[in-house]
Amino acid sequence: MTDFIVHGIPGSPFLRAVIATLEEKGAPYQLKPLPPGGHRTEAYLAMHPFGRVPVIQHGDFTLYETQAVLRYIDATCDGAALQPKDPQTAARMNQLLGINDWYFFPKIGVPIVFQRIVGPILMGLTPDEAIIAAALPDAANCTGVIKGFLSDRAFLVGDALTLADLHLYPHLAMLAQTPEGRSLMNGTRLEAWLQRMAARPSMIASQPPEALRWLV
Repeated sequence: MTDFIVHGIPGSPFLRAVIATLEEKGAPYQLKPLPPGGHRTEAYLAMHPFGRVPVIQHGDFTLYETQAVLRYIDATCDGAALQPKDPQTAARMNQLLGINDWYFFPKIGVPIVFQRIVGPILMGLTPDEAIIAAALPDAANCTGVIKGFLSDRAFLVGDALTLADLHLYPHLAMLAQTPEGRSLMNGTRLEAWLQRMAARPSMIASQPPEALRWLV
């Protein structure tokens, strides 16, 4: 099998989801970390015109947008399927992928995780408490919705690992490193799910740089 080449910024939860999925499928890959500002270079923008991460190359095929990348990896690689065959279960998986990208990341990950973790650790910034406070209602709503998907099951949409678990875990794990995230998730089903996911070899292999690891 041709190796995947993965371009991204270490610490990005979107990059981690792709690496973890490749690990789950046992697919060979090479990680090409981007230097600071590397996602804005002419060479990178030729692969991803919107300047986001990650991008994969698979032979002469180049692909961006994390959801598309995850589905492509699952469809083209050996290993256990990560997309349910049952239409309703698959729809719930896709619903969660959308919840992450449309609500969790922009309304919670960007304001809270950036203000608490990325900005202070990587950029020396002081957290803006007003931005964090404004994001708390969305954080409570979104984590509550995701918690509701779990019910008493091992994974987000059933008893088997899916792309929903692999895509959402890196984002929720970073939120869990903040005081706000801990207050929302400690003692809940989400905390137990985070612990189960963190123990998976794919998540251990895809951990972010040590500076960004606090608790999970």
